[in-house]
Amino acid sequence: MSKNLFAPFCLLALAFALSACDKSAAKAPETPLTKVRTETLQAKPLAITSELSGRIAAPRIAEVRARVAGVVMQRVFKEGHDVKQGDVLFRIDPAPFKADLDSAQANLSKAEANAFQARLQEQRYSQLVEGNAISGQDYDNARANLRQTNAEVAANKAAVERAKLNLGYATVTAPISGRIGRALVTEGALVGQNEATPLAIIQQLDPIHADLTQSIRELNDLRRAFRAGSLKQVGQDQAKATLIQDDGSLYPLPGKLLFSDISVDPGTGQIILRSEFPNPDLDLLPGSFVRVRLEQAVDKQGLSVPQRAITRDSAGIPMVLLLDAEQTVSQQPVELGAVIEDRWIVSSGLKPGDRIVVEGLQHARPGEKVEVDDSPASGQPVKE
Repeated sequence: MSKNLFAPFCLLALAFALSACDKSAAKAPETPLTKVRTETLQAKPLAITSELSGRIAAPRIAEVRARVAGVVMQRVFKEGHDVKQGDVLFRIDPAPFKADLDSAQANLSKAEANAFQARLQEQRYSQLVEGNAISGQDYDNARANLRQTNAEVAANKAAVERAKLNLGYATVTAPISGRIGRALVTEGALVGQNEATPLAIIQQLDPIHADLTQSIRELNDLRRAFRAGSLKQVGQDQAKATLIQDDGSLYPLPGKLLFSDISVDPGTGQIILRSEFPNPDLDLLPGSFVRVRLEQAVDKQGLSVPQRAITRDSAGIPMVLLLDAEQTVSQQPVELGAVIEDRWIVSSGLKPGDRIVVEGLQHARPGEKVEVDDSPASGQPVKE
């Protein structure tokens, strides 16, 4: 009899439990959609930049050399300081050159005296030959002697000028303005004997050049794009250059592209591009390795996306998350170009009007719907 009483109680308890489960399930909230922020892409002119490596080079380099042979008596300049064109750098013993000048001037005086005597003789003979007092041959000899003495005067004048030049060359001056390095000779050194070592080296440092290298393949790709009309070429005078310093910071003064070389290095397949930068504080020194961001073209209908909108798959292919009209997420591979500030230039894979996810990528999944929150406070991260 107890078994018959227990069975109804079990059925009643089971029914009560099922009813409670139904009510609990009915009250359970739906899973909230992931919130994201988006950006609708718009085409606009974008500068196409290339980040090239190279080295700093001085625009002008002058080796200071002695133009006459002699012994260095004095170094006048301060090593490592700026000099101006014409500043005195070294003094060579002038005594031999003063003696040469005195000798040349004495020879000139002697030649002028001989020429004066020959001129008087020619004048007398010109009168005598008219009266047949002398032969025509004697008169011709007098005229020839006058010409010879005049030539000797001219030669001795040239010797005097050459001696003056040599005396002037005993004072070695700066051929250009710039910064001079250390002296490569000391007082007492014999110079001007066709030695290989210069006295010092002067380099112009402001403005300064950055010689960059670019592969001919990249340059040809740009040229083909110019011919196709997809890119607009930037004139050399308008091509902006931004120098990236060794710590990754940007050099504060903008530069410009001067020219591209006309020959390709057969060993590397690269071409030289020369840019120029102001260098008033001499922060850029010759020989330094630098990277330069160079604007070489303009894409009139360019697209760019924020860097934070880019993800990469396991193969390293860059991807963006697209939204369709139903707010459904899909994954789209893209091809990226250069970086402008905090945005990637997109070479292919997107078109104007596409809507991409820029915040909330971590929880958005392809094929799922999301909730778009493009409120003005888009600078704040989305709470997920």
